[in-house]
Amino acid sequence: MKIVILTGAGISAESGLGTFRDAGGLWEKYPLEQVATPEGFAANPALVHEFYNARRAQAAAAKPNAAHLALARLERTYPGEVLLVTQNVDDLHERGGSQTVWHMHGALNRATCAACGHKWPAPMQMQATDPCPACQAPATRPDIVWFGETPHFMNAIAQKLATCDLFVSIGTSGTVYPAAGFVHEAKRHRADTLELNLESSRAFDETRAGKATDIVPDWVNSLL
Repeated sequence: MKIVILTGAGISAESGLGTFRDAGGLWEKYPLEQVATPEGFAANPALVHEFYNARRAQAAAAKPNAAHLALARLERTYPGEVLLVTQNVDDLHERGGSQTVWHMHGALNRATCAACGHKWPAPMQMQATDPCPACQAPATRPDIVWFGETPHFMNAIAQKLATCDLFVSIGTSGTVYPAAGFVHEAKRHRADTLELNLESSRAFDETRAGKATDIVPDWVNSLL
């Protein structure tokens, strides 16, 4: 059996990384249009780097939780194919032991050049004047997919959804496209669909409600 798993902010929330909707978090201090759009970066790159430097430090201090560990165990021991796609920009899946993770929205621990497209490991602190290692242009930006940009791996994800037997969504609200359309794409190709989340979106064949640290290990145990 081929399984495609999509994870969202809910799986990292129990590691202390807030979602977009959390009160009092970073997203309340920085308006989205200023720090998560190409226009915001063009207008004030220093502010954007300040925001992502804070997010990078927050993510580095967090630890993988039981849900991350369970998915890594599934990848290691399941006899079929398991693909992990995440909307998250933290590296908790990798630090939890997952070997292959497709970061469709980019990653905090990577940098890219807005001039030439070169990518490299991001230092903990980045600033607008940092030169690109490849072309030397002072156009360093976080390797993050901002609003208005195309997520990574979209063609490859579509191919996997077309051939999977089970699509599982974990800790995501199912309201942000294109990821919100994955369940419909999987259903169109006759895959079974399962949602593991705090509450149901009513778009899946089956929903198991609860905290990710409870329901993800339980699901992995039942599958194995």
